[in-house]
Amino acid sequence: MRIALAQLISGREPAENLILLEDYARRAKEGGAELVVFPEATMRAFGNSLLDIAEPLDGPWASQVRKIAQDLGIVIVAGMFTPGIASDGTSNGKVRNTLIATGPGVDASYDKIHLFDAFGFAESDTVDAGTDPVTFDAGGLTFGLATCYDIRFPALFTANADRGADVNIVSASWGAGPGKAEQWKLLARARAIDTTTFVLACGQGDPASQGREPKGAAPTGVGHSVVVSPLGNVLAELDAEPGLLFAELDAAVVEEARVKLPVLANRRDF
Repeated sequence: MRIALAQLISGREPAENLILLEDYARRAKEGGAELVVFPEATMRAFGNSLLDIAEPLDGPWASQVRKIAQDLGIVIVAGMFTPGIASDGTSNGKVRNTLIATGPGVDASYDKIHLFDAFGFAESDTVDAGTDPVTFDAGGLTFGLATCYDIRFPALFTANADRGADVNIVSASWGAGPGKAEQWKLLARARAIDTTTFVLACGQGDPASQGREPKGAAPTGVGHSVVVSPLGNVLAELDAEPGLLFAELDAAVVEEARVKLPVLANRRDF
């Protein structure tokens, strides 16, 4: 299965980001991809208000993503924001950091479980945490979903693998700082080895690469989207600038890795 990672830099306006998404999705399809992964916060970049643009999965932004995916015949995974809901069914004044996965035969969504309360940023001030792992099937493979800070928590990736994942997708808007790009790649490789899955780690491009100043402590991306093999080898990588990366995935590679390195079968729970 041929896939693509779309390392864009989203802005404040959801409509403009949708145009950007369609352009990258079209180029991914023209390049032969059956699935294209976009970063976290594709709907609106961090450093801007989120509550005023959050919408349900059947709202206009998500519906247009769904239409683009169906029209192009490609699966799209992209980061958006959905309303936070209190236990009584009313709005709780927060949002969910959501990945939508949509396209031929695919209709899934994942709410980020581990919120980024680190490095001077408090995501939990405005975002509700999700609770459940999510996987979906496409192109003869099973994909697990994760978002940004989730990559620091191996148990989610193992849970996805236990649900049959051959591939773990991580959409991110990674925070900049000393050593942060290196940590991002290290963690992607570690999660691949933990679970003997391919890892598709797609981040926002670095705004600094386009001469844009960061907004406070908001994590707005460092680039370096990467595809990692089930044995932790980097198969393809972008630099800090926006770009489109292609890779080929094969379930047989996962099966072979799990024969050589049966960590899932050998592990013990404590």
